[in-house]
Amino acid sequence: MSVTARPVPDAPRSALADTVLERLTVAYPAAADPERAAGMRAYMKDVAPFLGLTSPVRRSLSRTVLAGLPRPDEPDCAAVALRCWRLPEREYHYFAVDYLRRHVTHCSSGFLPVVRHLLTTVPWWDTVDLLAAHVVGGLVAADRDLTAVMDTWIGDEDLWLVRAALLHQLRYKERTDTDRLFGYCARQSGHGDFFVRKAVGWSLREYAKTDPDAVRAFVAEHRTRLAPLSVREALRTVGP
Repeated sequence: MSVTARPVPDAPRSALADTVLERLTVAYPAAADPERAAGMRAYMKDVAPFLGLTSPVRRSLSRTVLAGLPRPDEPDCAAVALRCWRLPEREYHYFAVDYLRRHVTHCSSGFLPVVRHLLTTVPWWDTVDLLAAHVVGGLVAADRDLTAVMDTWIGDEDLWLVRAALLHQLRYKERTDTDRLFGYCARQSGHGDFFVRKAVGWSLREYAKTDPDAVRAFVAEHRTRLAPLSVREALRTVGP
């Protein structure tokens, strides 16, 4: 947990969100599978209850829910995401993540506090990783002033904010800020949590697809500090 608790962002008034949630909370429960839900909850380490919707079923229902609706603006996105996050079942959170991935280009840098709330509330890799790579990454790419926030997150006590900072450039390829990528990985090379060590290696492995020599050089320089897991992940596709 972070040292300083932050207030929960208010969900803006949104007629579009009203319609989305009304449709969603009818469509999803109608297709619930309690037996499958128990298995999904166990697989996700009891982070949240599930309705038991498979990904294909959930995506099909989501298309039905959104059929004929207009594109959202930023307040609509905030309202949909925050209201979905208040619902206990994990599929609603997945819907919100998918919605934000699709519409992040309609959001400004001022949307980042909403995403921070999503990252730190009922957090687990299944939502954090997609939010980091697709939503945080999209916001930072559109407004590089937000790199200052990433510089704060990488040192936060909340491991999920650290993971998000490490992974936010995952899709940047040639646009990667390598000083930050390597600096963040070096800073958290000795982190005690599996999910951070894994993210260090994953972020390096992904950038190795763009510049393998740079990643090999970084690992060689920091090998004694990097966790073995991070090293294996970083070099998985490029070798030592």
